[in-house]
Amino acid sequence: MQKAIPTPVSKGKEGPLPEKAAFIQKCKQFKVGAFPLPVYLALAVVILLASVAGKLPNDMIGGFAVIMVLGILLSDIGMKLPLLKNIGGPAIMALMIPSLLIYLNLFNSSVTDAVTTLMKEANFLYLYISILVSGSMLGMHRKTLVAGITRIFIPLIVGTIAAVLGGLLVGTLTGYSMYHTFFFIIVPILGGGIGEGILPLSIAYSSILGGHEAGYYVSQMIPSAIIGNVFAIIVAGFLKRLGEKKPHLSGNGTLVKSGDDLQHDNPDNKPKDFMMMGAGLLIACSFFIVGALLADYVGIPGPIVMILMAVLIKCVKALPERFENGAYQLYKFVAGNLTWPLMVGLGMLYVPLKDVAAIISVPYVLTCLAIVFSMVVSGYFVGRKINMYPVDAAIVTVCHSGLGGTGDVAILSASNRMQLMPFAQISTRIGGVSTVIVATILLRFWS
Repeated sequence: MQKAIPTPVSKGKEGPLPEKAAFIQKCKQFKVGAFPLPVYLALAVVILLASVAGKLPNDMIGGFAVIMVLGILLSDIGMKLPLLKNIGGPAIMALMIPSLLIYLNLFNSSVTDAVTTLMKEANFLYLYISILVSGSMLGMHRKTLVAGITRIFIPLIVGTIAAVLGGLLVGTLTGYSMYHTFFFIIVPILGGGIGEGILPLSIAYSSILGGHEAGYYVSQMIPSAIIGNVFAIIVAGFLKRLGEKKPHLSGNGTLVKSGDDLQHDNPDNKPKDFMMMGAGLLIACSFFIVGALLADYVGIPGPIVMILMAVLIKCVKALPERFENGAYQLYKFVAGNLTWPLMVGLGMLYVPLKDVAAIISVPYVLTCLAIVFSMVVSGYFVGRKINMYPVDAAIVTVCHSGLGGTGDVAILSASNRMQLMPFAQISTRIGGVSTVIVATILLRFWS
């Protein structure tokens, strides 16, 4: 029998070595968000080169390019880090790392200019909130919506009182005066954010106390608001884990326990209708504009008017169901794809680490923690007593300690409950406005 002679392999035409082939295959399989690693790196390099060359567009295109490429990466890292993923890692990474990079001055001007244009001039934050408020409310069951709106004030009021008492107790025990603890630590955390809370408070403080311009008081109040917001994000991550381990405590975005929860049609099961999603965008913009138009006449902040308008439209069935479904599907798309990028923009522009670093101390941090912890615990147990899901009630209540709309997004994203945005806005806006008014009155008597 003739022995087979092996066919010689021509040099220079060998395939890739097994190790090299395996490495290439692993790179293709490894993903950053939805992108295979090579595709993501190619897109990131394009945006980096454009920014270095000064060719990054100073408009929504350039702004979205920056926040998307960073948001996808940072949220993906936050979801994979062993400890961080259980305490709101994606939200913490997407919010704090860009803030740190700004603090270290590692972004060039073309990057910051593009993000500023998107976030401030194009007002992307309020567009995002409008879509979430209108879509989540129109997609909610009517009885659940009305019960949640009317019942949320109970844990909110109790939580605010508990936060004040807890903050005063720890603040005075760690060496702060009651005056400083209340007006410069507690009130900024509960004031509803920088634009809606700290800025008007700084003007009031400057007018009443004198001696310093408003900017001085802003720098004194911002650190506690930021630290409180970070603690609220971490707590929201823990509450999410608690809800996963004990499902009977969590409504997974449903606030009030109701026999109707499982009886109505789930809008997630409806077929996608892209034309109706476009209609949902117009509806969201219209709700926001109505809020802005009526705010000065009714004396209520525009976002709250927007929520009330959405509740009214839902309750009287003014919109056909297909429009409600379109608004809900748009909300799901935006919440699922733009939340982490949005938080990158918020971290770059609204979380100044320089101010925090200048004033931070152990007693200061402990006082901020006591405020947030008191609010969460009271919201949890009060919600449980009044037939609300305690995990969701605690999450909405702790939104009162967030940085306004910025904080709501961060807290709800850390807990994976963006559908609670309408209730979070009530907690933040009404709670914040009430805090500002009460603090201003008390300061006049105290000084």
